[in-house]
Amino acid sequence: MERADAPAPAAWRNLIVATIGFTLTFWAWDLIAPLGSDYHDRLGLTSVQQSLLVAVPVLAALLIRDRPDRAVPAGSLGQRLASAGRLRVTWELSALYAIGFGGIVAFGVYLPTYLRTGYGLTPTDAGTKAAGFALLTVIARPFGGWLADRVHPAVVTAGALAFVALLAIVQAFDPPLDPVGTVCLLCIAAGLGTASGSVFALVSQVTPQPQVGSVTGIVGAVGGLGGFVPPLVMGAVYSARGSYSIGFMLLSDLALAGCVYAYVRMRTVRGGAG
Repeated sequence: MERADAPAPAAWRNLIVATIGFTLTFWAWDLIAPLGSDYHDRLGLTSVQQSLLVAVPVLAALLIRDRPDRAVPAGSLGQRLASAGRLRVTWELSALYAIGFGGIVAFGVYLPTYLRTGYGLTPTDAGTKAAGFALLTVIARPFGGWLADRVHPAVVTAGALAFVALLAIVQAFDPPLDPVGTVCLLCIAAGLGTASGSVFALVSQVTPQPQVGSVTGIVGAVGGLGGFVPPLVMGAVYSARGSYSIGFMLLSDLALAGCVYAYVRMRTVRGGAG
């Protein structure tokens, strides 16, 4: 029987990483979503959220173990992060993850407002559709990791972002919500979730092995922070123009740029590149 602390089979490694990301994303969404809704006090946490804040660290301490042959990195935390920050791939991956996961965070914060303002939905209807968007993003994330086990992660990322770019253009023309707008938004959710899963799979392939952990931390932080910029842009654009079309076209441009960069540059990078 395989030991509990044995490394995961290579064919399943990206799926396992993406599934962990799926769980954390779903948990984070439960914390973030009330910030953009009218249902809860903006600083309050439900009993489920409070339970998760306690349960997740406890489960991590009980179940997660390092590989027995793991090399312990030398140097302080600051030195390791500074070294990772000097790698070009750190910021390339951060930019790609900011598009994928940052887009998920942005829609989580702003989608209910967009549906109420752009389509005149009630807060309840807007919240229900936003929940469907959230569910699809977290389901698509393990799919991105699974696909990256079988196809180069850069190709998966490029394909997912190309899909997002195409659907964002369609949504920019303010199609009727039923069915075209709903389909577009759900497809964007699937594309962003797939891209965020495949980018994490890409980290281990293009990063020097001793620095994978530090790079992953920086990439995850930048991706999360990147999600709070688009809502500000969308709000400013709507205030100035009375339309969300420009915001969706900007999303399309950004996703297309990420698609081209992932396919042309990241597909050729190897783990020893700086």
